[in-house]
Amino acid sequence: MYNNMPAARQAFTRESADARRTALIDATAACLAAHGLAGTNVRAICAMAGVSPGLLRHYFGGIDDLVAATYQATSDRMDGVFAGAVDAAGDDPRRRLSAYLTASFRAPVTDPELLGAWTAFWALARSDARMAAIHADSYAGYRQRLTELLTACGARDADRLAIMLTAMVDGLWLELSLDAASFGAEAAAAMIERAVDALV
Repeated sequence: MYNNMPAARQAFTRESADARRTALIDATAACLAAHGLAGTNVRAICAMAGVSPGLLRHYFGGIDDLVAATYQATSDRMDGVFAGAVDAAGDDPRRRLSAYLTASFRAPVTDPELLGAWTAFWALARSDARMAAIHADSYAGYRQRLTELLTACGARDADRLAIMLTAMVDGLWLELSLDAASFGAEAAAAMIERAVDALV
């Protein structure tokens, strides 16, 4: 009757640890979005997560480790959003390409809080080697997937097109996130579609 108790306890402990890590990561993203780098510190993060500073140091080596984990988690979440958009588009290569590119103009990618956190990550990537590596891996992965989708559409020089389209999407996403009333998500998607039609 009691033979499974240690395994059950271990599973519960692991789930609890994962939940605490996730809570700290979510709180860090929220702090970065609300207060920027200057206002993101151990006390603010722990207050938002509802935990003690000691717990942060238990699960992460310190705030630098936590911010890096938050950047990685945010990048992974965005990868999942883009992959989901492609999967939902079906088998047509052109529709899949369109879904991948225009997912940046819809929630959750257009969430204002994401912009605040993402700009903090970008700022840190300029001076912190670990953050720079996460940034490089994230963008390399995005461009690689885009290159594959462009190739499936018969595009020539797909690597260079992926760089160009990534820059266009980033610029439109940034403007849309800063001022959604300026042109709107549908207009942003239409601009990308026109670019793809001209290039592919």
